[in-house]
Amino acid sequence: MRLDKYLKVSRIIKRRTIAKECIDKGLVFVDGKKAKASTEVKAGNIIDISNLGKFRIIKIAEYATEEIAKTLFERIE
Repeated sequence: MRLDKYLKVSRIIKRRTIAKECIDKGLVFVDGKKAKASTEVKAGNIIDISNLGKFRIIKIAEYATEEIAKTLFERIE
């Protein structure tokens, strides 16, 4: 799944366009590397988001439907 779509579907970021803007500004890293919106993500990837001075580090658990997507990641503080 594309990174920008995953961030929207999992409700980490509210809109896909906002997710793409954050990625384009260089605020999102996947497994320690600067990401593009088209970066393919899969279970086990670690997404690091720096947005508005806050950091979120997320480990992807697996893919699922939109209804249960919120439960499929864990925040690493």
